[in-house]
Amino acid sequence: MTTSAHSSVPAVVLVNLGTPDAPTPKAVRRYLAEFLHDHRVVALTRWLWCPILHFVILPFRSPRVAKLYAGVWMDGGSPLAVHTARLTEAVQREMPEARVVHAMRYGNPSLRTVLEQLRDAGHPRVQVLPLYPQYSTTTTASVGDVVDAVFGRDGRARMRADYHADSAWVEAVAASIRAHWDTHGRGERLLFSFHGIPQRLADAGDPYPQHCRAGADAIVRALGLREDEALLTFQSRFGREPWLQPYTDETLKALGGEGVRTIDVVCPGFAVDCLETLEEIALQNAEIFHEHGGQALRYIPCLNDAPVHAQVLAALARRDLEADA
Repeated sequence: MTTSAHSSVPAVVLVNLGTPDAPTPKAVRRYLAEFLHDHRVVALTRWLWCPILHFVILPFRSPRVAKLYAGVWMDGGSPLAVHTARLTEAVQREMPEARVVHAMRYGNPSLRTVLEQLRDAGHPRVQVLPLYPQYSTTTTASVGDVVDAVFGRDGRARMRADYHADSAWVEAVAASIRAHWDTHGRGERLLFSFHGIPQRLADAGDPYPQHCRAGADAIVRALGLREDEALLTFQSRFGREPWLQPYTDETLKALGGEGVRTIDVVCPGFAVDCLETLEEIALQNAEIFHEHGGQALRYIPCLNDAPVHAQVLAALARRDLEADA
């Protein structure tokens, strides 16, 4: 289908966080510079933050992060890039009535560039669907900043805020956990690990921790588990200030010390697998658990491009488009 043919139908944009273009220090530095320059991510004044970022954090962090990416890199790019592209193709198959594309808030394909192309192509509606089930000022709101900057008062663009309470999404995650148990057996605990944010943001009213809890509770109910059979934790903290707790790594240390030998970990805050799930959880945290007495940490993959995931996202996008028709 040509671009002109596409322009007569609504467009759906799946937005993920972003990824380096290559597992090299240079590419990682470029990506991290864009990511960490966003005031939604780091709210420090620029005169204070920029020297720290460019002369301390980026020179030391970029080579180390590049090695981590190299350990999980796939044919075609990083796991996040590959799985997001595949998911987009799957949603497109579910939505022949629309043009479905994907974009990255940081890195490529650039969200701003994608939105500008869709705006200029004349699509009657542009529905933006951030691949963040839970709303946060650090992620979803940043996507909204770009949507507003590109479309301004143009009423064609809309953005979904979250979908952590969507029953179809809850059941899709629960079904993936059941399927994992059917294949690998069930661990002694089910641990939910969500990406953390600074505690001060939650104290200021960011609803993210409440969304994480509500979604996890709904999944637990769908699985028919008792409350003491599942735990909620937060990973990926950065810097010295307090982040949302309990921390995933500290919880795994405690569980190992208490005699828990097998644990299943699921990360429903991530739509597709990425560095934080495949490296941080499945490798780093599995090693931490083992070092503190645990025997097996079984990571349950994200929904990725599973047909049911594409169906869930297509239904959400279609519902949003019909609501504003």
